[in-house]
Amino acid sequence: MDYELFERVCNAPGVPGYEDEAQAVVLEALRACCDDVRRDRLGNVVGLKKATKPPADGSTPLKVVLAAHVDEIGMMVKHIDSNGFIRFEPMGGLSAQVITSQRMVIHGRKPVGAVVVPDNREENKDKLTKVNEAYLDTGLPREALCELVQVGDVVTFASGVELLNEKVYVGRNFDDRIGTYCLLDAMRRVGETAVDAYAVSSVQEEVGLRGMRPAAYALQPDIGLAIDGSLCWGPYGDQHERTCELGKGTGVYIMDRLTIGDRRLVQFLFDLCERHQIPVQRNVGGGTDASAIQQSRAGALSTTIGAPVRYMHSTVQLCHADDIEATVELLAKFLEHAHELLPDER
Repeated sequence: MDYELFERVCNAPGVPGYEDEAQAVVLEALRACCDDVRRDRLGNVVGLKKATKPPADGSTPLKVVLAAHVDEIGMMVKHIDSNGFIRFEPMGGLSAQVITSQRMVIHGRKPVGAVVVPDNREENKDKLTKVNEAYLDTGLPREALCELVQVGDVVTFASGVELLNEKVYVGRNFDDRIGTYCLLDAMRRVGETAVDAYAVSSVQEEVGLRGMRPAAYALQPDIGLAIDGSLCWGPYGDQHERTCELGKGTGVYIMDRLTIGDRRLVQFLFDLCERHQIPVQRNVGGGTDASAIQQSRAGALSTTIGAPVRYMHSTVQLCHADDIEATVELLAKFLEHAHELLPDER
């Protein structure tokens, strides 16, 4: 695991529509290992590794896409009142549980620290303030604040990635910066391929798969894998909802609420894991960019894989280093063998 790259990927801010800083890390990493890298109009970064052993008959190599969304949940400044307290608009799936008493960073004319204000009134001490009723407080008077912050500035959680215990990491945005890291590391590691391999760092997934739809339309892939967190429940919830465990391997999505994974592709992934002794788990549930890939133009074989992540859409998401390694290994092996999946369609 390249911890320096992992840390840079996870610590860069990038809420939906404002992914520039995170995409700068992606661009640098892909330019070091791809034949061509570009950024489209929506802000998706697309890297291409051309087939190193193209079909002997001169036919066009299959197009295979790996896609991970780079955006994270956050906020946008909506109003600054006469006392300098800030109301905000959620960007992505924020909940009252997650935002309570959190430290934030407002990306104004310069970064400004803030906190989500706890409601310490006696009658509300056991209640959660609704997201649309919560405030940010910078501690600055309104006049000084307005020199730095204006309506429309975006806000991210202040916490960065850390090693929690042994091989378990904690971070605010493992959905889906774990996927982003795995995408970059797999493209760097992959060996000889008979397919054209595209890496897509997509934008605005958290607000409705908005980036991957035009990217998939433009690329017209034959096969596509989204890379996202596999569902990994903690102590809450029924046992039948706990589809994956930390430290037990990468997850392969069989089905989620947006995509029924192509059966040939799903079985091929399990066969690869068996062949190369990659630990793997079966995942059911979620919703990812795989849907945009699968339904684009004439359609593509598609599903999702990814390391299990506990507590997605919180600031204390957990992931295991062994699961990250298993995900990278499967992605690299998949690209090296993807031509075997549709041998008659090149």
